[in-house]
Amino acid sequence: MKATKKFLMAAALVGGLTLSACAPTPGSAGSGSATDGAGSVNVGIVYSKTGPLAAYGEAYYEGLQAGIDYATGGTGEVDGTKLNLTYHDDGGDPDKAVSVAKDLIGQDYKILAGTVVSGIALKLAEQAAQNKVLYISGPAATDAIQGINKYTFRSGRQSLQDVATAGTFVDDLKGKKVVVFAQDNAFGQGNLAAVKAALGGKGATVDSVLVPEDATEFTPFARQLIDAKPDLVFAAWAGASSGSMWQALNQQGAFDAAPIVTGLGDAATFGAYGAAAGKISFLNHYFPGAAGNDVEKAMIAAVEKAGKKPDLFTPDGFVAGQLIVQAVKEGGSDVDAMVSALEGYSFDGPKGRTSVRASDHALLQDMYQAKLVEKDGAWTPELVEVVPSDTVAPAEAK
Repeated sequence: MKATKKFLMAAALVGGLTLSACAPTPGSAGSGSATDGAGSVNVGIVYSKTGPLAAYGEAYYEGLQAGIDYATGGTGEVDGTKLNLTYHDDGGDPDKAVSVAKDLIGQDYKILAGTVVSGIALKLAEQAAQNKVLYISGPAATDAIQGINKYTFRSGRQSLQDVATAGTFVDDLKGKKVVVFAQDNAFGQGNLAAVKAALGGKGATVDSVLVPEDATEFTPFARQLIDAKPDLVFAAWAGASSGSMWQALNQQGAFDAAPIVTGLGDAATFGAYGAAAGKISFLNHYFPGAAGNDVEKAMIAAVEKAGKKPDLFTPDGFVAGQLIVQAVKEGGSDVDAMVSALEGYSFDGPKGRTSVRASDHALLQDMYQAKLVEKDGAWTPELVEVVPSDTVAPAEAK
């Protein structure tokens, strides 16, 4: 299977905003084959222990530990077969990640998982197809891996699900005007392309206010946004100028013109919006307590027991654990059988009922509308509405 929609690569850049923290110390790769003895299977986890997305890597890692523990009933085994997970730092570097993957494949690993970096996910997907190994991507949100090959799956959401969630802040998109407010760079242009594809495809007229990347004064652009008379604003912004941008929108009254939607990132970003924080409409992949189901409660308890706090991409790791266990349970060490075991697999995850669409391996899951509220002097996310998985399901890749 192969995705042919022109917007997939352009949409790849929609994602989280600011990051911080560092990841836990990984183990080292085991030697030998993927069946290290008759009773074990080696699984190579490639993720950002270091690098610009290390905070996301940490959340993924902690979720993975909890997911494996949950799916194996605390045994670390699947029907008597031990899962031997080895951990490898990609450092946010695609070349390093490919080198690690080739080394693991050379040791006859049949399962690779991880990465929070979209560019790395695409490279590892190529390795999976070339070498016929199972690859389960992590938090990397690129739409370009949807349907890219039969061996590649994902354990998180994708960018088109983010954009579709933004569209739910208006009752009916048909005839509505959506304005993308973003930096005039690859990130902003990618978001604009994704909004045109996802929301324009539902009948909205999509326009944009693209701000030069080196701009330091945002008042004229805030006025330009208001003058565009939008029904909905999709803000896509990253970097050190974020605080000044939000301040300008707030001071110029942009929030009175239309709902302004952006993605709610990890906990480190909650205080970055200044006085505008309580006015922003947030689309959200996950925040602790959003789902409230038993699986999420088990995940949170496990992560807190390990002395950590769940965050934006903790579910991505947890679901990866569930998918790895399902693949080995039904497929053993036969990669084609693992693929068959995951295609169409539906299960209860930390975000509720979650399904792998058989045709293109899109991971169908609920998304959230959220807001930030001030409690005890700090901004805290609060659920506004659960957006059902079928409402934000990406179009099938052909």
